[in-house]
Amino acid sequence: MSRLMHVTAGPYAPPAARRELVATSADGSRLHVEVHGEEGAPAVVLAHGWTCSTAFWAAQIRALTTGHRVIAYDQRGHGRSPVGSGYGTAALADDLVAVLEAALAPGEKAVVAGHSMGGMTIMAAAARPEFAEHVAAALLCNTGSGRLVEESLVLPWRAGRARTRVTGAVLGSRAPLGPVTPVARRVLKYATMGPGSAPEKVEACARIVHACPTPVRHAWSGVLAALDLDAQLAALTVPTAVIGGKSDRLTPIVHARGLAAALPNCVGLTELTGVGHMSPIEAPEAVTAAVRELAEVYLAPVAPVPVGPDSLDSPDSPNHQPAKEKTP
Repeated sequence: MSRLMHVTAGPYAPPAARRELVATSADGSRLHVEVHGEEGAPAVVLAHGWTCSTAFWAAQIRALTTGHRVIAYDQRGHGRSPVGSGYGTAALADDLVAVLEAALAPGEKAVVAGHSMGGMTIMAAAARPEFAEHVAAALLCNTGSGRLVEESLVLPWRAGRARTRVTGAVLGSRAPLGPVTPVARRVLKYATMGPGSAPEKVEACARIVHACPTPVRHAWSGVLAALDLDAQLAALTVPTAVIGGKSDRLTPIVHARGLAAALPNCVGLTELTGVGHMSPIEAPEAVTAAVRELAEVYLAPVAPVPVGPDSLDSPDSPNHQPAKEKTP
């Protein structure tokens, strides 16, 4: 089966990169990196989640390339990045650091956005000196720092050891996903997307997920099942926004709320009504807007805070409401 099964037309088809490069991680693993947009523009780095690829960010790349330099990479074993020599949260951190070092100039800052396992990548790398050197702000989408299997709602049973055990077995299955069939689309939509997701969005997600090699999917599922990044949250001190889907079964909204409460410098929690786990595809405008806002605030020169009646909704105002609920 092809490693690249993504859609080839429409808003969810990945645009061609302006240039490509290879980042070499600490253990020698090679990572496929794409650079889109304008050289010298404010930089945005995108880290996708489990079983996905750079194609997952097609809508954000297409929207952000005007005025930004967008850097997207394939996690090891995904997309066009080879398997590498090992799996684990340290490897995730090593890989992100390698991408930052390869794609950014010394001292250059970027906004880093991570979806699902990509968000976990950001948490895992937060204490690294290279992260401090290159990251101005972060966005965590549909992610959590631990208890992923225990909190999952993929199986509609009452919480307990049996559900946890079966959920882990389902998510970590060694069975090939096979071709994208009508049944496969229904299963993927139920497990990972909101009930109102449009067919073209389900198709885009299914093609991306089904392209992930079975051994890679299984190996990373073991890492995620044992995930415990709670202690690393204290090191994520850059301004960080959080997005969660209120219909997310894989990382239910309790994770987003927990992250927002635990982060040292959370600058907003957005809860998306009717959206599941795949927010960059299900609600692309909301995710793009969050990235763009972080880039404008933390990468562009900071404008003076207005004084007077017009300043009531400034970030320093007691009336400012960073946490919001949206219906895409």
